Amino acid sequence: MPLVQLIILVNAATMDMKNIHITVVDADLSSSSRLLVGKLNASHFFEVGDMAISKQDGMDRLQDNLTDVVIFIPSGMEQDMQKVGGSNVQIIADAIDASKAQLSYGYLSNIIRDLNFEISIRQKNSFDLKQIKSESLYWFNPELNYKYFMLPAVLAILVTLIGMFLSALNLVREKEVGTAEQINVTPIKKYQFILGKLIPFLIIGLLELTLGLTIGIVLYGLPINGNLSVLYSFAIIYLIAVLGIGLFISTQSQTQQQVMMISFFFMLIFILLSGAFTAVENMPEIAQQLNRLNPVYYFMNAIRMILLKGVGYSDLILEFRSIFIIACVSVSLAVISYRKTT
Repeated sequence: MPLVQLIILVNAATMDMKNIHITVVDADLSSSSRLLVGKLNASHFFEVGDMAISKQDGMDRLQDNLTDVVIFIPSGMEQDMQKVGGSNVQIIADAIDASKAQLSYGYLSNIIRDLNFEISIRQKNSFDLKQIKSESLYWFNPELNYKYFMLPAVLAILVTLIGMFLSALNLVREKEVGTAEQINVTPIKKYQFILGKLIPFLIIGLLELTLGLTIGIVLYGLPINGNLSVLYSFAIIYLIAVLGIGLFISTQSQTQQQVMMISFFFMLIFILLSGAFTAVENMPEIAQQLNRLNPVYYFMNAIRMILLKGVGYSDLILEFRSIFIIACVSVSLAVISYRKTT
């Protein structure tokens, strides 16, 4: 199951903006407007569809969800640029997906800026225009491969789901079939019973982490810039923390349905607040404060920083300290709340 999920979700969960459908309304039909359309066609971000015959035609396509962006090039654009040195081009974007609309506008603005520069050179007949040139350096992910960002996140989520659900469901299952009562009459201590339920699933979680890393390296070329001993040290403490939470939930539940509902409630909050899909810095202050109690948030930071940035123990002091405290509290609550009755 983790193998199939990892292969599918890493490819599906992407924020890359590609294949943005554009409808161009060219009322100018000049060399400048054709140059703009040519630049749009050359960009790998956009797919330029059939030209609309009018602005209303373009708006109808936007309304019918047949296009993402409508570009309206007014009549006389080239003449205005030659006479008064400027003209207007209207960009109308479908903003139901606000991020997609903003990125589309940003990409289009850069293309229009390049077009202005080329026209300025052509008009002035000179290549000696003074300008500021920028050089971009992308550290830790120079290819801007979104899979490198999402694969650690999906792997962290899968490890959490398997660890928390399996440990919680296992104990409740024993309550339902009656084997828990047989264990309760033995001289086994409560902490020994909890450890017996924790250790096997800790091993399963580590094996799943290893399997996920192997898939990431073989299928996606995931870089391993950090020391794996740091990652596995953190993963052990993290799994103890989430397994402790799962066991605590199971001690408070009587049926598997109760465990599923309670676990789903917490997991949904943990995942959405963790920064797996959206930046934590963009969240409201209250959400950022709640992340102090979120074990998935710390694991999400740690696995990305270790794999992509190559950080060591000294750079993860806060994460190690926080997850260790959560592990101690969750396991302690599981031991204390388990009632060994005869």
